Amino acid sequence: MENILLVLNIIFAVILVLLVLMQKSEGGALGIGVSQESFMFSRSAGNFMTKATAIVATLFIICSLGLTIVSRGDLAPTSSVLDTVEEKTEDTPSIPENNN
Repeated sequence: MENILLVLNIIFAVILVLLVLMQKSEGGALGIGVSQESFMFSRSAGNFMTKATAIVATLFIICSLGLTIVSRGDLAPTSSVLDTVEEKTEDTPSIPENNN
């Protein structure tokens, strides 16, 4: 199941990148330099490419969450690394008794 979700996640990611790259740039970078031309074409914002991008992005997120949930079961709770380290008394330097 985990392998299927992983392959689907990679496929969705590639499709999402291709859809974003194929879309026409609308310019106006975050609303800066808005022209009258962009107002004229604002109705066409809900075209096929935009809807397909939204659907694939949603599927990618759902697949990523599913992959996280499935792989979480494989993780076993472990103790801390610091709990397994044993103090070695022979490695620690001793304090000299007489500082003359």
